[in-house]
Amino acid sequence: MAASVGRICGKGLLKPNHGVTLQKINNYSTTSSWTRGQKRLATVAGLIGGGAATLLFALEKSVQASGTEVHPPKHVWAHTGLLNSFDHAGLRRGYQVYKQVCAACHSMKYIAYRNLVGVTHTEAEAKAEAEEIQVRDGPDEAGNYFMRPGKLSDYFPGPYPNEEAARAANNGAFPPDLSYIVSARHGGEDYIFALLTGYVDAPAGVVLRDGQYFNPYFPGGAISMAQALYNEVCEYEDGTPASASQLAKDVAQFLKWTSEPEHDQRKRMLIKAFGMFSILTILCYYIKRHKWSSIKSRKIVYNPKEK
Repeated sequence: MAASVGRICGKGLLKPNHGVTLQKINNYSTTSSWTRGQKRLATVAGLIGGGAATLLFALEKSVQASGTEVHPPKHVWAHTGLLNSFDHAGLRRGYQVYKQVCAACHSMKYIAYRNLVGVTHTEAEAKAEAEEIQVRDGPDEAGNYFMRPGKLSDYFPGPYPNEEAARAANNGAFPPDLSYIVSARHGGEDYIFALLTGYVDAPAGVVLRDGQYFNPYFPGGAISMAQALYNEVCEYEDGTPASASQLAKDVAQFLKWTSEPEHDQRKRMLIKAFGMFSILTILCYYIKRHKWSSIKSRKIVYNPKEK
């Protein structure tokens, strides 16, 4: 712009000391310039944005507990495929492991005995399982409460009457409910399997309190639950060898099912929907071809009138 002004002045069109005209020419310039206030505002905005990003990154890292836990390895499960269902024999064995081992400390208050029908047990077997427990019911006609055998509509009983009793029996630790534990833990059934089979001796430098055990898959490493699964800790009804890894696999599958009881039904509906929409797609394509074939093959001829 300065060179242009110089050329204009050299031709005598403008005087070099014509300040007003130069200011007008500068006003017509398309080059944008920032004022000092705008530069300060941009600097402050950049500092605030960078500080907010740093704070969010620090908060994200801080919520990951110690960050020293080992991530569970991925396993191939029978139900992980797009159209694969649960191994129902494994679910039945997993229920047996929960009943004989896990139910001593952990509740499952959102699962009823009726949920077992058609999945792990027949209706008669599920009724027999429910009748093994005693449920407080009432009041009766006299206004008294009484104990009765369980029914299909009853939910799995908890091992403790309240949370305080559970903590008192477990050195202050509260055993979580296992109904939706797989959905509530990062890694799902892989985490459950790794946790149940991952107990090792604490490495050098790690100090555990009384009643704590070391498990690298648990956040922080120190866990209050002792190792519960050992080889032959229970005997399967179907004769499957009850190794520690087999027990962990079966109960992990069972807990996956309790977290998603609709799993098989959802995939069954996917197959039905895929078949139905496939038929509808073919039908729509045929109708489209049938309706538009006469229109697309039509020939328009213009015959002008003779004068």
